[in-house]
Amino acid sequence: MQLQKLISELELLAPSSYQESYDNAGLIVGSSNMEIGKALICFDVTEEVIEEAKSIGANLIISHHPIVFGGLKKLNGKNYVERIVIAAIKADIALYAMHTNLDNVILGTNRILAEKLGLTNLQVLAPLKGRFRKLITFSPIDYAEKVRNAIFEAGAGHIGKYDQCSFNAQGQGSFRAGEGAKPFVGEHNKIHFEEEVRIETIFPDYLERKIIVALKKVHPYEEVAYDIFKLENESSELGAGIIGDLEKNESEMDFLHKLQKHTKAEGIRYTKLRNKNIKKVALCGGSGAFLIHKAKAAHADVYITGDVKYHEFFDADGQIVIADIGHYESEQFTKELLISYIKEKFPTFAVQISGRNTNPINYL
Repeated sequence: MQLQKLISELELLAPSSYQESYDNAGLIVGSSNMEIGKALICFDVTEEVIEEAKSIGANLIISHHPIVFGGLKKLNGKNYVERIVIAAIKADIALYAMHTNLDNVILGTNRILAEKLGLTNLQVLAPLKGRFRKLITFSPIDYAEKVRNAIFEAGAGHIGKYDQCSFNAQGQGSFRAGEGAKPFVGEHNKIHFEEEVRIETIFPDYLERKIIVALKKVHPYEEVAYDIFKLENESSELGAGIIGDLEKNESEMDFLHKLQKHTKAEGIRYTKLRNKNIKKVALCGGSGAFLIHKAKAAHADVYITGDVKYHEFFDADGQIVIADIGHYESEQFTKELLISYIKEKFPTFAVQISGRNTNPINYL
C-alpha cells in the first residue's frame, strides 16, 4: 500500500503535531507516495536494523526514536547517523519515527507500561494546555444539521469520552450582497435578515484545516462566516506521564521486584524506601525526571522513569520513592504497542518487530 495511507492511520493515534519542539518525529527518509510491502518496527534505528530490514524485504522501518534529531549539513558517513541515513536511501527504505508525539497521548508509550504493571484508573500526569480550538459558525436553520455532521465527521466535537459535542443557539443574521455576488438567499444591494443557528464546538488544533474544508464544502453560503479561538483548557488525554492505581496495596520491595520482572531491567536505581505500601503509581517512559515534582504533587507512592541524575534523586525528599529502571527499559514496550495497532488497522499488511537489541547500555 502507499506509505501515506499508513502514516495517516498512525497519526490518528499520535499526530506529529503533538511532538515536543526539540523532537523530529515523522517521515525522516523516503517519500509518502512510495509503495510499501513490509514494515519493521524497532526502538532505535541502527546499522544492524537496516541490514535486518534488507534481509527480510522490508522497505519501511518504524522506530520510536528518530535517527535524526538535529540538522544534517553533510552526508559523508563520518558518524553512525550519516551512515544509517545513507544506507536507508541506498536501499530505498523509508524511516518513520513516533517519539514524543506517542509519549504525549494517553493511549501511547506510557499506557502500555502502566498496563504491564496492572495499573487502573489511568490519568495523564502533566496534561497539555492550549492544544484545542473553538469553532463558531452560523448556518441557516435548515442546513444546521448537515453542517454539524460534516464538522463532526472531520473530527470536531470530541470532549473526553463524548463526541458530537456542540452548543447551538438560534438568532438572526444579516448581510447585503454586492455586485458579482451569488447569494444563497436575499437580493443584490438589499440587506437581508436570515434565521440562523450559531454552532459552537471544539477540535484539536492539528485538525483545523480539515474541519474548515469540511465546513466550507457543505455550507450553502458563498462566504462562510466562522471564528476560531485558541483555548487554554487542559486535555484529559494529552500530556506527559501517567498516574494510576494498583488493584491492591503492595509492599515497596515487592513492587520493585515486580517492576524488575516485567521490564527485565538489569538494575533499578531507587531512593530510600519509606516503609509504606505502594498504591498510587506514576510513571514516564524515557527521560522523565522533569515530572518528579508532578508525581509528588499527585501524591504518588512511587515514580518510575529513566535517566535520573544524581542530584535529582534528592528531590524524593522522603515523600516518594523514585525508581530509575533505564531509558530503554521504560519505553521498550512501544514496539508491542505499534505492531498491535498496525495489525488491527491493516490485518493483511506484513509487519514484524526487529530481533535486534538496540539498547546501547550494557551492565556487569
